[in-house]
Amino acid sequence: MSMFGQVYVKDNKYRIKGDFHHLTPNVPIRNADEGWKLMGVTNPRDMTYIHSYGGEAQFFEALGEGKLLGTRCDNPDCEFKGTVYQPFRIHCADCLGKNTVFDMTKLAKTTATVHTFMVCERAGAFNTLDKPIKFVNIEFEGVDTILMSYLSVGDPEIGMKLLPIFQTKNPTCTILDLSWVPAGTKAEELPEGFTF
Repeated sequence: MSMFGQVYVKDNKYRIKGDFHHLTPNVPIRNADEGWKLMGVTNPRDMTYIHSYGGEAQFFEALGEGKLLGTRCDNPDCEFKGTVYQPFRIHCADCLGKNTVFDMTKLAKTTATVHTFMVCERAGAFNTLDKPIKFVNIEFEGVDTILMSYLSVGDPEIGMKLLPIFQTKNPTCTILDLSWVPAGTKAEELPEGFTF
């Protein structure tokens, strides 16, 4: 039995171990209306991709620790110095200087509101969220951008006060480790593995 691919970094290089491609036998495709005449074959393949987070790795790691990191342009030469970004941006969109990372968890817990929302009844093939998915665009006081995420409890309303929740038990190290609930939601109402 082969091992699925695993990756780690040592001496500033990716170290790859295991199998990243798993072949599955082809299966005939037959036409039931024409005496099971051969029409083709399936060609299933399973691949493991390596995605580098680069400078954004700290953002995804922090989610699993119950923290929401934002970034801010502190370049004194930037015309728009002080611009605050959420979602996390490594560089300022105006001066291209490297942004300062800061913990905005408290700000999110006190000022997050629904800017707008969308309820999705059907999703793509690789969706792992329960349907319907309640996508919310979230605004924060003093933040110049809007974060898109999803509501785990209740029904969204424009202007609704929100609280961030974090998957701190077995985090996935993806954006799905962050979700939102209406202010006033009790801990026992949170999805399994999530905490305030």
